[in-house]
Amino acid sequence: MSFSRRNFLIATGVAAASTTVLSACSSGSKQSSDNSIPSVAKAKTMNIPVGTKADSTGPAPEVPGAVKGGTIYGLDQFDMDHLDPAQIYVATEGAITRPILRGLTGYKVDDKGGCTLVGDVAADAGTMKNGGKTWSFTIKDGIKWEDGSDLSMDDVRHTFERLFASFVTEGPRYVQQWLVGGDKYKGPYDGKHIDSLEISGKTITFHLTEPRTDFNYTLAMPGYSLVNKKKDTKEKYDKRPFALGPYKIGSRDIGKSLTYVRNEHWDPKTDSIRNAYPDQYLFSFGFELVASTDRYVADKGNDQYAVSVFNEVAPERMAQVMTNATLKKRVLTQVDTVTYYWPINTTRIKDVKVRQAINYAWPHQQIQTINGGPASSVIASTIMSPVTPGYEKFDLYEATTKPGGDPAKAKALLKEAGKVGQKLVIAYQQSDTSVKMAVAIKNALEAAGFQVVNKQVDKSTFYTQIGKIDNGYDLFAAGWSPDWPNGYSDFYPCWSGKNIGDGRSNYAQLNDPSVNKAIDAAAAIADVNAANKAWGNIDRQIMELAACVPDYNKIRNWMHGSKVGNVVYDAGNTCVALCKLYVKK
Repeated sequence: MSFSRRNFLIATGVAAASTTVLSACSSGSKQSSDNSIPSVAKAKTMNIPVGTKADSTGPAPEVPGAVKGGTIYGLDQFDMDHLDPAQIYVATEGAITRPILRGLTGYKVDDKGGCTLVGDVAADAGTMKNGGKTWSFTIKDGIKWEDGSDLSMDDVRHTFERLFASFVTEGPRYVQQWLVGGDKYKGPYDGKHIDSLEISGKTITFHLTEPRTDFNYTLAMPGYSLVNKKKDTKEKYDKRPFALGPYKIGSRDIGKSLTYVRNEHWDPKTDSIRNAYPDQYLFSFGFELVASTDRYVADKGNDQYAVSVFNEVAPERMAQVMTNATLKKRVLTQVDTVTYYWPINTTRIKDVKVRQAINYAWPHQQIQTINGGPASSVIASTIMSPVTPGYEKFDLYEATTKPGGDPAKAKALLKEAGKVGQKLVIAYQQSDTSVKMAVAIKNALEAAGFQVVNKQVDKSTFYTQIGKIDNGYDLFAAGWSPDWPNGYSDFYPCWSGKNIGDGRSNYAQLNDPSVNKAIDAAAAIADVNAANKAWGNIDRQIMELAACVPDYNKIRNWMHGSKVGNVVYDAGNTCVALCKLYVKK
């Protein structure tokens, strides 16, 4: 999820029976105090295992030195398009809802930057049977909603059945795809249940159409957080979800602010993941990167207690902040698993030579400079990030050897295709940095023989707009990290022809039979090494079709106020761990 679109989660490979996962994390998960720049190519991996029942038992370990009380403030560009978990597939939406929403499983962050998959409302990370086609989860005792009512098994069943409702268009679709009978089920609002969800006492069992040894990782996605059946207002739930976490929504002024206050019915003994130190969180929206960075640098008033979910150090302030040892101490730097790329609408730009020309003309180096230079990003030539197991290094369009672009080669391809003067309508978000990038891209492509029309799209609804089949755009900014640890969630959502539709994430609308076949075949490979090799080959296969322009891999730099304690990285959700923060006295 920009951030990367969709969940911007861990990029990895899955070991046998999902007992261990290699998740892409770097040694830079702590704050830095020197001037070194983390290497994306050399970023290390760390082990993210499935935890035991003891690991899943609350309360969460105390943060050394943490104290209760105070307010954490947020400074970000935009409000959330969705808060209904069924609609959550954008990284920022997932990150900001960690204090209020809970799922069957989740990621437990330790004090060294590591994480473990554990049961969240479930007593453990699940029991797999039938080779991965059957999964069972037993719910903990004592879990209550924000009104004091108990979490019921009706709530749990309803959470997954409502995923099939017609109004759910934006969230992940794995559960819908895998549940037996999911292809015919229309949701619970006509009073019907789906038989492949079985309830027995406090246990829910999922019956799947195919073996999924990683299903417990899938359910850790914010998009599968639980929903209160009695409070389900369908479409309106998006504006005011009901809380199970340590906080609940206190107030919301859409587009301007969002406040969390304590949920007095949350019992820390049921929660091994979340601490709850601040009295409240007050997120404010409408701050461009320069504005928020300048406020962090000044470090005055309430800004001393501020941290951002999305906003990072502004490119224009990167040198000022990252070369100042005092300021840099207040920056959380992390190599990210995302690859930002520009999908090319293959239903509109059908000629592969035209798509290849776009790739050759791309101004990679200029975009890297606009983004803040090598301290913030590394030029990409592949869809998979270098920190993803299965990554294969290749550069079909000379992105790294000719980072300034090759307009002559691009124009030659356009001539071969008889498409000199080809019109391209490009969509980009309304932000200062995006505007600069759009101008650079327009100039580079026009120098190569294209006619370019740039279209600004509101950033709070950007992915909703480009996710429409008939969106009217040829090229748009996007990005992706796997939704959970394996290559399937890197390639199926974005590149399988089976995942084309309004609200889906195959933005390029690529429906190539050979790619579809390769994705299905790789998904069935049980051996981790063989599967990783297959996913690397699929990366090359898609790039030979030039279905997108890989742009850059991200090095994230989140700045914060001087009185925010324990700013650490949540490797499971690839974001600042909001539930580990505290206000320094």
